Amino acid sequence: MKSWKKMMVCSLVACSLLGTGGMMTARAAESVTEGVQAVHFQNGPWKMAGNLYFPKNIEKGKKYPAIITVHPGGGVKEQTSGLYAKKLAEQGFITLAYDASHQGDSEGMPRYLENPTERVEDIRSAVDYLTTLPQVDVEKIGVVGICAGGGFAVSAAQTEHRIKAVATASAVDIGTTFRQGWNGKGTVADQLNTLNAIAKQRTAEANGAEPMYTQYVPEQNEITADTERDMKEASDYYRTPRGQHPNAKNKVLFTSFDKVLAFNAFSQIDTLLTQPVLFVVGTEAGSRWQSEMAYEKATSPKEMFLVEGATHMDLYDIPQYVNQAVVKMADFFHSKLGK
Repeated sequence: MKSWKKMMVCSLVACSLLGTGGMMTARAAESVTEGVQAVHFQNGPWKMAGNLYFPKNIEKGKKYPAIITVHPGGGVKEQTSGLYAKKLAEQGFITLAYDASHQGDSEGMPRYLENPTERVEDIRSAVDYLTTLPQVDVEKIGVVGICAGGGFAVSAAQTEHRIKAVATASAVDIGTTFRQGWNGKGTVADQLNTLNAIAKQRTAEANGAEPMYTQYVPEQNEITADTERDMKEASDYYRTPRGQHPNAKNKVLFTSFDKVLAFNAFSQIDTLLTQPVLFVVGTEAGSRWQSEMAYEKATSPKEMFLVEGATHMDLYDIPQYVNQAVVKMADFFHSKLGK
């Protein structure tokens, strides 16, 4: 196996930074079903697709705190970020889950691109959109990020101070994960090999070659007795009916990875992140060290909440663990944002 491929298997697969696709289809009208409204908002040249969730028995004329939920790298709004949005809406918040640009039902070319800088800009655009809604208290906007979405959420909040509070679940910095591996054991040699492979591919594509794509999680038929637990769980969530979605195709543009390698989600966490921050992580998560690293670096009001017995993927959808995370997040946001 080439070293860049080995690096991706070790660091990307377990992070389940899944590529998605599918151009957004035009809608004659936005739909509303059981307190959920399909919405679109602008992000530069791209039209973003999201689902807006409302508290039950929403009062006319009242302004509510709002929370943006950010999906794992390459995930889609119908997966874990939508679950958190729905459950937090049940706790009294207006919530917005959306598809990242270049992914899911959102616009953006090329497709299957995972660009951390644009992912942060997606969050800013989601904040822009929430400020236009008459039901939202613009001084009470928070953000929740899951997996790589947690890193993007923290990164955005460092310079987007319309965000007043931040919470994460199984947070990872996608850049650190690519550089150091899922378990923090990656090498500089791995990084350089990947960059050299990207350089060759970009040259090839500039001269007419087809784009190169790779996968992030092992398919079910690729699981063996030697496959790491986190990788098995990533495949179980994304590649079986447990969490599978048609827009999540386990496909990502290979030339995304130079941008990812250059990204550091927590670079200004000790200086520019002044908002309160909550890190929720399972005690058995292979990614636990990243939440702990971010927690140690943060200097703003901060909390660490450990979910006993939970792995990284357990916080995506397993009720006994997700419910604990949501209750803690709801208390956190009620305390920091108000009701």
